[in-house]
Amino acid sequence: MDKLIVEGGVPLRGAVEVSGSKNSLLPILAATLLTRERCVLKNAPDLRDTVSMLKLLRYLGVAYEFKDHTISLRPNGLERYEAPYKLVATMRASFCVLGPLLARYRKARVSLPGGCIIGVRPVDLHLKGLSKLGAGIQIKEGYVIAEARRLRGAHIYLGGSFGSSVLATGNVMMAATLASGTTVIENAACEPEVVDLARFLMKMGAKIKGEGSPYLEITGVKELHGAEYEVIPDRIEAATLIMAAGVTRGEVLVKKARAEHMMAVLEKLQDAGMNFKIMRDAVLVKKTSRRFKPTDVVTLPYPGFPTDVQAQFMTLMSVSDGISVITEKIYPDRFMHVAELNRMGAQVKREGPYAVVHGIRCLSGAPVMASDLRASAALVLAGLVARGKTEVSRIYHLDRGYERLEEKLKALGAKIERVKE
Repeated sequence: MDKLIVEGGVPLRGAVEVSGSKNSLLPILAATLLTRERCVLKNAPDLRDTVSMLKLLRYLGVAYEFKDHTISLRPNGLERYEAPYKLVATMRASFCVLGPLLARYRKARVSLPGGCIIGVRPVDLHLKGLSKLGAGIQIKEGYVIAEARRLRGAHIYLGGSFGSSVLATGNVMMAATLASGTTVIENAACEPEVVDLARFLMKMGAKIKGEGSPYLEITGVKELHGAEYEVIPDRIEAATLIMAAGVTRGEVLVKKARAEHMMAVLEKLQDAGMNFKIMRDAVLVKKTSRRFKPTDVVTLPYPGFPTDVQAQFMTLMSVSDGISVITEKIYPDRFMHVAELNRMGAQVKREGPYAVVHGIRCLSGAPVMASDLRASAALVLAGLVARGKTEVSRIYHLDRGYERLEEKLKALGAKIERVKE
């Protein structure tokens, strides 16, 4: 098992390029199950989650080649309609094969994804949407068993306790592309990753209107064909790199950072006093001489402040000049990083879905342990700004969603090394 050793206090300088979006690629990979023809996906990030999804597709009978950030898939040899627990348990996004398998085979058996360290994430919206399309659904021995003699278009409301669901919207949208008639999804997720999936499906021949809005209209077609598509850059990685530059008082050009996908984050960073310039497909972070100003944040579905940036933003506020309140409205239990930041001297107190952050002048290096993907990134940022050395363990979480993050940071001048524990 690897860990990262970070020595703080070095301002980052130079240019860095954002990788393709993990949260776009995984459902798009699942969508290739809807056709028998070859698909080519470009700008694919080389991540643990990418490999996990490809293992599942191979198990189902998809042949593929992954080279130089391009994945070529041939799904004409599908042999199974079951996604077993051992493959789904490693990554929640694997559950996205349920809709495509049901649409192609009219039956599917997919393991429930299980628990998650950042809180309960039920699949009820997935099942509600698919049952509205005409699927009979049972849950037996930890598996969702779905069958349908014919999928029919329907009017579906996909609202949940914490708003819309990205994966549920994707699952239902994929199944609806091959359903007879027209499907309307109300309260659909509006995230750029959902738009990306919709546009890939449209390149395959799907008829979709309203992508990027809460109202999706899908007119079913008889079949989909293969397509070539380039995945959008990862807005969460872009935000993380921007904050890494800002928190170290560096000057970095973050290439392929699409400002239109993260305006809520950029606005809060501006409120905090970060100095940057929005450019075409890039953000130029300039040196910030003063301490950050305290800034309150509430996580919300897109276009609100993303929950996937909450932990990284907390690191920034931990060295701000005042008191900030961070409210987590998507996953109220997503505060596992608080204890580890406090080990580094941060003064953060959690009260239910709120975290009260008392900013201090400087963090101190310490051994810390990552609990999840975004917490890993937050601890790396903390290590970059802390005095002394920080050891971040369990970075396999980091490798799930950031492509060689330590190499990108090292190229910007960071003192960071990956070592075996």
